Amino acid sequence: MGKQVLIVGGTSGIGRELAAAYARRGASVIIAGRDSTRAEKVAAELDTGMDTTAVRGIEVDLSKPETIGEALSGIDHIDSIVLAGMRRDNNTIAGYDIAGATELAVTKLIGYTTVVHALRSRISRTGSVLLFGGLAKDVPYPGSTTVTTVNAGVTGLVATLARELAPVRVNAIHPGMVGDSPYWAGNERALEAARARILTGVLPTMQDVVEGSLFLLENPAANGVNLDLNGGHA
Repeated sequence: MGKQVLIVGGTSGIGRELAAAYARRGASVIIAGRDSTRAEKVAAELDTGMDTTAVRGIEVDLSKPETIGEALSGIDHIDSIVLAGMRRDNNTIAGYDIAGATELAVTKLIGYTTVVHALRSRISRTGSVLLFGGLAKDVPYPGSTTVTTVNAGVTGLVATLARELAPVRVNAIHPGMVGDSPYWAGNERALEAARARILTGVLPTMQDVVEGSLFLLENPAANGVNLDLNGGHA
């Protein structure tokens, strides 16, 4: 494939599955996570063996945007950037946790933007950027005050980055509850309740989200798109 792809938040879950998909396609993959040891371990596990440098891990902490430029200084060029890193947050107005809300907002809105800022001159003109949001932008749930706000903010980032980075393409993917993700797998009570709210009755899988991500990253006509993948929410 000959591409170089950076996946921030690629050490677990959907990010890891997307990294594996690109490695199988022959891309050079850089996995970034908060813990360099873990990122390097995951990279070694995913390396296809075709090239010892095909997959590598680096440390990038989205919650500390002042460190991101230096963390990415070793990347000389990039074709695609995936921003999948996140923090879990359970917040309501009645019991508002300022520290938790701040960490999530900084991670996704400022951290995502800082990664793009740091690499803007090194992205291929035919390249792409993919941001991860989520269903909560449209469907709030108890405790989603910050998550809903931040994921709605991702749609705004798509709108402005697609214009500022043109001709580089910028899109976002907004999954619903992903039934086989490490966070939700096995939680049958929550999964069953989620299925009851989905028009198809079938929860998205990690593979569904990977395929949607590849479409947004690789299709040259996909730009400025916010793609919902949730089976149709009732």
